[in-house]
Amino acid sequence: MSHFHPLKNLKSDIPASIVVFLVALPLCLGIALASGAPLYSGLIAGIVGGIVVASISGSPAGVSGPAAGLAVIVLTAIQDLGTFEVFLVAVVLAGIIQLIMGFARGGIIAYYFPSSVIMGMLSGIGIIIFIKQIPHAFGYDRSPEGDLSFLGKGGENAFTELVNAVNFISPGALIITAVSLAILLLWETSFMKKQKIFQLIPGPLVAVLSGVLLNQIFSAMPDFALREDQSVNVPLADSFSGFLSNFTFPDLAALANPQVYITAIVIAVVASLETLLCVEATDKLDPYKRVTPTNRELKAQGVGNIISGMIGGLPITQVIVRSSANIQSGGKTKASAIIHGFLLLGSIIAIPHLLNLIPLATLAAILFIVGYKLAKPSVFKKMYKQGKGQFIPFIATILGIVFTDLLVGLGIGLIVAIFYILLNNYQITHYTKREEKEDGKEKMRLVLAQELTFINKATILKALADIPDNTKVEIDATNTQYMHHDIYEIIEDFRISAKGRDIDVTVKNLTEPVEGPTPPKFTVSSHSDKGEDVKEVIH
Repeated sequence: MSHFHPLKNLKSDIPASIVVFLVALPLCLGIALASGAPLYSGLIAGIVGGIVVASISGSPAGVSGPAAGLAVIVLTAIQDLGTFEVFLVAVVLAGIIQLIMGFARGGIIAYYFPSSVIMGMLSGIGIIIFIKQIPHAFGYDRSPEGDLSFLGKGGENAFTELVNAVNFISPGALIITAVSLAILLLWETSFMKKQKIFQLIPGPLVAVLSGVLLNQIFSAMPDFALREDQSVNVPLADSFSGFLSNFTFPDLAALANPQVYITAIVIAVVASLETLLCVEATDKLDPYKRVTPTNRELKAQGVGNIISGMIGGLPITQVIVRSSANIQSGGKTKASAIIHGFLLLGSIIAIPHLLNLIPLATLAAILFIVGYKLAKPSVFKKMYKQGKGQFIPFIATILGIVFTDLLVGLGIGLIVAIFYILLNNYQITHYTKREEKEDGKEKMRLVLAQELTFINKATILKALADIPDNTKVEIDATNTQYMHHDIYEIIEDFRISAKGRDIDVTVKNLTEPVEGPTPPKFTVSSHSDKGEDVKEVIH
């Protein structure tokens, strides 16, 4: 698609890549912290996700990196396997499994998730991002940045953290949050968007520079000075050899350990599912409605995890926080994801000291906007208008994600969506049509649905029981592609019992079900010798 050639869209992609870089940096560090892994492992995963995965991927707007949804799995796996080096072997193996899944065309899994659940996932993550950034905004934080689960350590949860944040307000952090938020909201106004100069300078970059400036000013004011843990904390290296020493390599002797293979399968399955659902969600957010090739995405993620594991990085998935920030900042092609990877690499080599001056309060303000855009009130209104069948699975997914975690929330949403499918299937079994009287008797026509399972027994029984005595009834099964044997028996029993109620029953195109799916029916029109059209239903 020439319109979306990376070189033609750099004026949109470069500003977007800066925003994604600013969002990704603290998330990479925070997820590493939450995973009980070296901080550099999160940065390595972010760099590989940006440069390697985005280059291979067919996703125009998706951004990959270490995932919050995997943090608990990683933490447990490192403890169970004993060392981080052994865990890295599992990451490499997980990448190989993902590659195999890609070649085996396993990318269709996400298509089985209804859009109400995907929209619920986006809004749920938006709410969690918003809630989790409030402590940073107030200047209080004891939980890691990338933690996207409700429950925290030591009995804390997302809401008790908010209470703590109010009790421990840091005036310096609060002022920086307010100034950063004001800048970001100003950049969102239609007036600013029309000015060419402001189109070239991204609002988040101005917010970050303002945050760094205020941080420097406040450092000379004891009441407003930020503590060390209120700013970004990138590990510093004094020399190139010191930089290289931050890379860790897998302990290949662990290939003899069966536990490593079990961990690899778990990581591969969970990472693939998170990636595919994120792809689905990102494609929905994409204003150009492009479709990502999912099998190619699995292959890209597989290669990314092999490389990440080989050089000491965390497992990688496509990540909705960074992907949505990319889209909302105007990123048009995968160049923005690739550039963000190079920015991460360049920043930790060239300007780690400068990065450590960025207040977490400024990054919280950026993520407030990202979270709000994912869970806007207009999304809730739109889902409500689509009816209960869409709205209730949407709300169930949000509540599940907010009060448990991403995967459990998705499971809850999917179960509720399936319940509604079964409920509809239970309700929509037939329609009844009253016709003109014939021979002094009421005439009715009962047209059966396309698919009738044992779930529909009660509805069919009630419909037949409600037919008045002394009536003519035609039961039409022309459109029915599948009928469970129980439904067939109910209709056959009704034919017999109807005689006692003076009901004349004719049944059209009803055949006894056989094992396996019923062959499709085709209606063939022909012309009789008498000049009449005759319709015959053929299986």
